[in-house]
Amino acid sequence: NSSVFRDTKIEGLLGLVNPVVFGTFLAAFFALPLLALLTLSLSGNGEYFAHIASTRLPHFLYESGQLAVISGMAAALIGVASAWLITRFDFPGRNILSWLLILPLAMPGYVAAYSWYSLTAPGGKMVSSIGFSLPTVSGVFGAGFVFAFTLYPYVYLLARNAMEVHGGLIWDISRSLGADPKRVFLKIILPLIWPSVAAGSALVVMEVLADFGVSDFLGVSTLTVGIVRAWSSFGDPAAAAQLAVVLLFGALLVLGVERNARGRRQFTNSSQNHNMNIPRVRIRGFYAFVVCILGSLPFVLGLFIPALHLSWLAFETHPAISIVPAIKGTVILAFVSGIMAVVLGVSAAYALRSGNKVAQVCIRFVQSGYAVPGAVSAIAILSLLVFVQTTLNKLVSLPISMLTGGSIIALLIAYQSRFAAVAILPSETALMKVEKRIDEAARILGAKQMFVITKIHFPLVLTGLATAALLVAVEVMKELPATMILRPFSLETLAVTAHTFASDERLPQAAFPSLALVLICVPATALLNLLRPR
Repeated sequence: NSSVFRDTKIEGLLGLVNPVVFGTFLAAFFALPLLALLTLSLSGNGEYFAHIASTRLPHFLYESGQLAVISGMAAALIGVASAWLITRFDFPGRNILSWLLILPLAMPGYVAAYSWYSLTAPGGKMVSSIGFSLPTVSGVFGAGFVFAFTLYPYVYLLARNAMEVHGGLIWDISRSLGADPKRVFLKIILPLIWPSVAAGSALVVMEVLADFGVSDFLGVSTLTVGIVRAWSSFGDPAAAAQLAVVLLFGALLVLGVERNARGRRQFTNSSQNHNMNIPRVRIRGFYAFVVCILGSLPFVLGLFIPALHLSWLAFETHPAISIVPAIKGTVILAFVSGIMAVVLGVSAAYALRSGNKVAQVCIRFVQSGYAVPGAVSAIAILSLLVFVQTTLNKLVSLPISMLTGGSIIALLIAYQSRFAAVAILPSETALMKVEKRIDEAARILGAKQMFVITKIHFPLVLTGLATAALLVAVEVMKELPATMILRPFSLETLAVTAHTFASDERLPQAAFPSLALVLICVPATALLNLLRPR
């Protein structure tokens, strides 16, 4: 009786929360740094921006667009092919490969770029070992190669979940009616999973637009490189903010293209449990060996070879410092950010589902923050905190600085503002699978709104929420500029530790925290595989 009373009381308290209002409020709150960025962009005189616009801006835009298209298309191709291989076929090693294909997401892009460049450059270890030259991983295509093989898990995770829900039964029915495999995949399966593919590709493109380390190291003059140079070289945060606004509108354009590509497609499956039991096509013998080799290429190129190179470097040296404090800081930030991402993602997804125009504007705006470089996002957070601190000092007449220094709260706000798209898109995609007639049937039977959400919707969208939490946690572990600027001096992370050594050209010492960063992702990916539908 006490348990029933407690559950009823909790449900009553949750019933006071309107999901649409709550989701809109969260989106608007985490969009405040973007508004601060717009305000900061208006504070400058515009001379530097006018100079850049007339000289380098067209080149920045062209390089950014070219890199985004190459990376996005390649990541979509790799992700969809890998998801189809895992969901449709059964071969020795399939279960292991299904989660190995997620792990390249844990490899920091700038670490992979450094490793691949040192391996393929003239005189590099790989060139020396095989005896002939390879194309050097540099420039736009080199950066696209690095991005495609480290970011394709965005597409792979979402596409695999969609295929597991829709693919098996529909495939067998179509084949029994005489349709050839190519036609079934292109005309039926691909349109069904298209919303998930579009969402994953949008995440890849926005990550590419916001990256600085890979582009700068491999010599690609993207808009983000221009932004960071305007801030660091010329000491002009207003000019950096003005260029970041251009990038912000580019992110809104990407989201608009993703929504247009998705269109009004909303596919649900009323027989999910039946699909999970459809047998896969069995492959054995020599063909199974070939499939394993081809299927493992994304993992090998995205993680294994760079990590093996780092392991060799680490083997040749000794750790300079203990990385235990950095591991603790990384895990704590990732765990808390993952929980916050689930709350933001599911709330925003419900707000979008309602069709409320104000909610849609707020949520789409905060999603565009994913394309804002971490350094610029940190500057926006600092300017916002300075404004709040100044206002508080005027109200209470006490010149106490509590907010303007480095703090975990500021860091967590920056993470959610920066990675809101990573939290919202998977949650929205998962909620799209729930038919609205389920809500209508439950309400007719007298169920309250929060009961429908917690008891009916939540089990159905658990995979999408777990995906959102995992993706945000991994992104937080890899985030570098915002963490360096906003973190308290007593807080260390693996990304900051690795960058400190790498910036001093001490890659062997940077290998230890980089490898630890990869290994931390393994339990998270194993948990995700346990939670996904089967």
